[in-house]
Amino acid sequence: MAETKCPLCGSESFYFKDAQDEYEVYEFDLKAGDLVFNLEVDESELPEITGEIETYCNRCAWHDKLRTLKP
Repeated sequence: MAETKCPLCGSESFYFKDAQDEYEVYEFDLKAGDLVFNLEVDESELPEITGEIETYCNRCAWHDKLRTLKP
């Protein structure tokens, strides 16, 4: 079963970058396996989210594919 928090620091806050615009990032928390975006994110404008999207921890240097976090 995949982790639902950062394997290094235990954080549940992450982000990923837009593949089309490397300066556009989408921050979210991982709660019970669900991506919960902050209020500033318009979910209708999100890029396609797959398990292969490179995901970064907001608190430490960990990063890997989203599928390693989402059960």
